[in-house]
Amino acid sequence: MSKEFIVETSAHHIHVTKEALETLFGKGYELEVKKMLSQPGQFASNSRLDVIYHAEIKDRVTGEVTKKDFSLKNLSILGPVRKENQVEISLTEARSIKAVVPIRESGDIKGSCPCTLVNPLNGNSIDIKEGMIVAKRHIHMTEADAKEYGVSNGDIVSVEIKSKNNRSAILGDVVIRVSNSYALAMHIDTDEANALGGDASFTGKIVKSSL
Repeated sequence: MSKEFIVETSAHHIHVTKEALETLFGKGYELEVKKMLSQPGQFASNSRLDVIYHAEIKDRVTGEVTKKDFSLKNLSILGPVRKENQVEISLTEARSIKAVVPIRESGDIKGSCPCTLVNPLNGNSIDIKEGMIVAKRHIHMTEADAKEYGVSNGDIVSVEIKSKNNRSAILGDVVIRVSNSYALAMHIDTDEANALGGDASFTGKIVKSSL
């Protein structure tokens, strides 16, 4: 019987480089910790950005293409700064801004969706050519955790998740991510959490090593 672990809801958020942070907020600006997260050293900051997607909309009757901007407001920047800019949203949010956003592991942004990041406090903005994704559901594990669960980095598993709201389910296509810098926890997005009943957190256990 697989041991249970915490399943956390990861809401939309942004990762930025030091260069992007200073362009948006000013030279020497640093992120302030609002709340520490479950993964060691990771935190939600007090800094927030708007995300703008420049959509091209084709009229179904005339075929005419018009350009229109859609936005997601007030996304938290997570720290510390990273080597690449990345925006993580849900598929529902992607549809709301008329964007085709790929489902990817965090860090796998090559060829992903472009967007504009805007600081609503001063109007500063940067365009990123790629970086907006929907994060694959995944489990963070240390090497010791992976050995205990009998899995390896990159494995795909199915997880049974218990919900307090009578919406328990088995989710497949869950990626195992192994590093000794991690703490044991599974991450799902807000769409997945809502489908499970909307609890802030759940518990899960691996029930199948692959689909």
